[in-house]
Amino acid sequence: MFDEIQAAHERLRGVANLTPIHTSRTLDGCLGARIFLKCESFQRVGAFKFRGAYNAISQLDDEQRAAGVLTFSSGNHAQAIALAGKLLGVETTVVMPRDAPRVKRLATEEYGARVVEYDADESRREELAQRLQEEGGQTLIPPYDHPHVIAGQGTVVMELLDQVEELDLILAPVGGGGLIGGSSTAAKHVRPECRVVGIEPELADDATRSFHTGVLHTIHNPPTIADGTRTPSLGKLNFELVRRYVDDMRTVTEGAIIEAVRFLYYRMKLVVEPSGALGVAALLSGAIEPAPRTAVIVSGGNVDSATLAELLAR
Repeated sequence: MFDEIQAAHERLRGVANLTPIHTSRTLDGCLGARIFLKCESFQRVGAFKFRGAYNAISQLDDEQRAAGVLTFSSGNHAQAIALAGKLLGVETTVVMPRDAPRVKRLATEEYGARVVEYDADESRREELAQRLQEEGGQTLIPPYDHPHVIAGQGTVVMELLDQVEELDLILAPVGGGGLIGGSSTAAKHVRPECRVVGIEPELADDATRSFHTGVLHTIHNPPTIADGTRTPSLGKLNFELVRRYVDDMRTVTEGAIIEAVRFLYYRMKLVVEPSGALGVAALLSGAIEPAPRTAVIVSGGNVDSATLAELLAR
């Protein structure tokens, strides 16, 4: 997998944004450590997902490109597939839950994808996507359980380790595991002594339970505000990488997530979606102790104005 991450790193050079590192004296002072935020909220489509989507679609052959691409996503991967398809001239179809954040659905459609709605309480997106694929013959590129997607997401840490030297700890949000799988693989090959810890909401703790028991757990449509983590389980490929390369998994409360969004907005002037604030939530709430030099992957900034206003008003 590391060879594929290195290849993806070269493939994305000049296409994906080189996202910035942000720091805060206030945050450092509160935690007694140097904290470096890798802000994927400044990536194309506003989230790290562009990396994996572009890396996957760019490797399709001519016949596959002509047939188009199909995926399922609550938002960020949907936007990423739509934009990558637009850039590469590939038609895209996205299966998206009816209650997906409006800002993410609108962006997906604006990038040119066809959106197919479903009710998460009544049907499973994987089954609907499979049926559509059988009917249309498109190539299915799932949000996380795909080697080219994982490799693309791993380029976040390839960049991070070039930007910040001698990191002791990397915190990454966890949904389906594409980011933590790719990130931990990259980290352990480039800087083996750096610990990698995944952060999940308490209400969507399937990956944490899977990590600690060694058995893949599932959870259906968890009611967390961090919509990017509402995946039923880790992907099979991702679970293998998590077990091999991740050092620990921790969870945070909904209140801690909200407080982290507020801190990032008011103190650092960063607009971050709840899923992207998980690492900061873990630090501020004491769910994990920082190392002397700690990096946090801020995975995305796609939060609609109504949700953001509600969180900031609390």
